[in-house]
Amino acid sequence: MDTAWTWDLSGYCAKYCFLTESKGLTMREVERIFQLDPEPPALENMNDYIIEAVQSRNLRWFSFFLHHYENRLNGRVRRFLLREGLDRYDPERFLDYKMGCVLAMLDCLRGYDPAQGADFLTYAHHFIGNALLTCRMQEEAGSFENVDEYKAVRGIAWLYNQSGQSEQAAIQKYAQKNGCTEETAAKFLALAKQNRSRVPFYQTIQDENSEETGEDVSRDDHWDYAEILWNGIRAEAVREAFEKLNYREQTLLEKRNAICMTCGRVSPISTRLTFEELAVLFEGSTASGAERAYRKAVDHLACLLTEAGVLHMIRLKRKSQTKRKKKIAAAVYLYQVDNDGEWGEISFDFEAGTAEIIRLAEWDTTVSKKFAKQAIYHLQTSPNHNLPKDGIMIVEI
Repeated sequence: MDTAWTWDLSGYCAKYCFLTESKGLTMREVERIFQLDPEPPALENMNDYIIEAVQSRNLRWFSFFLHHYENRLNGRVRRFLLREGLDRYDPERFLDYKMGCVLAMLDCLRGYDPAQGADFLTYAHHFIGNALLTCRMQEEAGSFENVDEYKAVRGIAWLYNQSGQSEQAAIQKYAQKNGCTEETAAKFLALAKQNRSRVPFYQTIQDENSEETGEDVSRDDHWDYAEILWNGIRAEAVREAFEKLNYREQTLLEKRNAICMTCGRVSPISTRLTFEELAVLFEGSTASGAERAYRKAVDHLACLLTEAGVLHMIRLKRKSQTKRKKKIAAAVYLYQVDNDGEWGEISFDFEAGTAEIIRLAEWDTTVSKKFAKQAIYHLQTSPNHNLPKDGIMIVEI
């Protein structure tokens, strides 16, 4: 940044500690590195923080922006890693990609003019995307001159893989579409073939314009349920969490879900044990007792996976209720995100089918209100007689 800029954060400190575990970084740490204490001043619009930073040339306002934008930034990094087939639960990699995005936004600040009418995030979107691609490029086995060449290589790889045509046909089509010589297109395709991607299930992860997509373009359309499970949630994290459960909890989870949590083998769902059968397995228990024990085991595993940064969890607690004709007509629920931070509050009118967010939970997203909306949807779609007094919801990252 120019020397005229300052970055004064007097009166503020990091809200959460860093490198608190001997084994290294955790996902909870790298997802919260920009959180400040005390809470920065609240502005009406996220872009107002950037405008203040540009006008005052004080990057404390950029830090305030990051404090509020961090959840969305985490989401963008996570989606990119998922599309690339990379381990999105590797804290070191996640932090590298995240800091690449932040550096790109800092560079964008110098050229951003609020008077042009575009929000900063709109202006910076392309540069953040390039930052993610640059991080990805540096992990490839091949060598590329710059990110533009890397995007070109990805683009022709996508075209060749999708077309099912010969190399020469793909080269001619790419050259015609992108206004380059066939010699240049052939060079890009050669680089693509030389580069040995580290992605096992995705052959290429962009569209023909080299933009990000969420599409799995692997030509193998055979899906194994166990493979989906263990790639959807990191196997190492699941095993570590599972090993922390006691024997009874482990047995309940495995027998009820017909899965071996150690090797990932999934048996037909018809072979899973009923709660009555689980009660027999644990002598002296009843079916309802076995069900309660199973729910507690699920809750315990969910808490452990949330702590590891693998899942999001919403904890619900009913604060009050109003009944009419033996039905819950209205209620107030508290909710907490990821088993941490201040509770939020939501008021429900079940007769009218409406809900009002009274207060957001500390780790909810301030713009999209993602977790509050999920809690609202869950409770509004639950049968009235089944509305929980308390409980948890699991939200996949």
